[in-house]
This record gives sequence, C-alpha cells and structure tokens, in this order.
Amino acid sequence: MSRLNSLKQRSDLLQALRRFFWQRDFIEVETPIRLITPALEDYIDAIPANGKFLRTSPELHMKRLLCEGAEKIFQIGACFREHEHGERHREEFTMLEWYEAHCDYRKIAGDLHELFKFCSVELNSRQEYFSQELEVLSLEDAFAKYAKISLEESIENNNFEETLCFEVEPHLGKERPTLINDYPASMAALSRKKQNAPHLAERFEVYVDGLELANAYSELTNANEQRQRFQECRDLRKSQKRITYDLDENFLQALENGMPEAGGIALGVDRLAMVLSGAKDISSVLAFGDE
Repeated sequence: MSRLNSLKQRSDLLQALRRFFWQRDFIEVETPIRLITPALEDYIDAIPANGKFLRTSPELHMKRLLCEGAEKIFQIGACFREHEHGERHREEFTMLEWYEAHCDYRKIAGDLHELFKFCSVELNSRQEYFSQELEVLSLEDAFAKYAKISLEESIENNNFEETLCFEVEPHLGKERPTLINDYPASMAALSRKKQNAPHLAERFEVYVDGLELANAYSELTNANEQRQRFQECRDLRKSQKRITYDLDENFLQALENGMPEAGGIALGVDRLAMVLSGAKDISSVLAFGDE
C-alpha cells in the first residue's frame, strides 16, 4: 500500500472512531502530554522530557475528570514508552482511551465489540471476522491450552512475559477476537479486585491475529488501596534498580474526594489500523514509520 493510501485509510479510521463516540454522547477531551510524574506501573518506563516525563497514558488525568463529574469521555492522542521499538511497537504511538462512569469492565467489553463492528463496516474491512462474538478465555486457561508451563509456574519462574509473548499470544484471535480475563490482582495495579475472588482483577485484554489491541479495567476507586499499590510498584522498581517515580498526589487526592465506579480501556490505534489494513509491520500505518 502506498503512503498516501495508508494515510487515507488511517484518516478514515480516526474519523470512524470519533463518530462512534460522538453518536454515544461521549465528550472528547485532551489532557497533558508532559507530566510531573507518570503512572507507576511495574514494567512500563516513561521518557524524560526537560524535567518532566512524556505520558505513557492519559489515564490518571482522565480519571481526575471522572472525579469532577464527567461521565463519558474519550481521547485519541500520542503516548510514549521507552525501549519499545519493533514490528509491533514504537516509543511514540497513538492511543485511544475511554472511560464511562457507573459501569464495569463487562460493559466496556460489550462496547469494544460494538466499536470493532462499527469500524469494520465504516472501513469495509474484515466485517465477518469482527461481527463474531468474542472468544473468552481466562489467563489460566490460555496458558493451559497453549503454553508448556502453567500460569502459576511462569510467575514463580519469573518468565511470565516471555511465556505469554512467545507461547500464548501467537495463538490468540485467529478465527475471531479473543478476550483474556481473570488476571492475577498483582498484574493490574489500577484495577478493582473481583468481589468473589479477590486474588483476581477485573481486567481483560483483547487480541486480534496474535496482537494485543486493548487493555481494560473496572477502575480502582479506593484511594488508600491505590496508594498502597503504587508504593508496592515503586518498591519493586527500586529493588530492580530501575527508575522510580513519585506518587501522583493530585490523582490520589482526587480519588479521596470521590470517584464513581467506572470502566476504562486503552486501545492501540496504530495496531487497530494494522489489523484492518492487513499490515504486518507497524511502520506501514504511520506517516513516517521508517524514521
């Protein structure tokens, strides 16, 4: 596909995404790109930017808007993560995030399925594939089905990411999109725990063609628990001699003031463009992907 054709298809996708949310009364928002402190996550590293950091996600600022009374918001914009470059990754990439008050990750899963169908029709691409109901597997069952070791063993052996990437993910989303849920609570620092199974988080990820497209939560709203999880993440990063970040006190104060129950999701726009166009390399869907 020529660069101009790729640009046109990407433009069509961005317009379709916005139409989807505008038709459902979401407000499009913009939040800061340079942050005093990024969200603390175990294995995501922020890029320094003249005394601040480029955002790895707009998540914490968008949740602050929920705390102020916003109920249905979305954002499409650039995010940045250090040391991520390859056929499926870039240090700078485009993220779609949306949050809705008074719902949970199950509602978000349904909306994601509707978004997939909407975009496939609007772009006239892979309509049959995206019209199918999502395949749903627990993370434990996905490991049992595709990996040589169990989920528990991969965590104990400290090779969870390697096993997931090389043994499990290539099998996901082949005939229809696959939703993986029931992640250990320790793998979801910003997610609410399942009420009837507190060792698990209300989190899911969705895969298409072996490619992770989206990561969703029922959002954690308890400020004390969130502070504790941030501190545990900070301690882990410090023990591994990796860069640590201060806790985002503005966000934690907003949680203390009160945040409604909510669901939220982050979706990689570049990757969605890849699967809709059939591209094998992320550079094919970027205006200057070879730079």
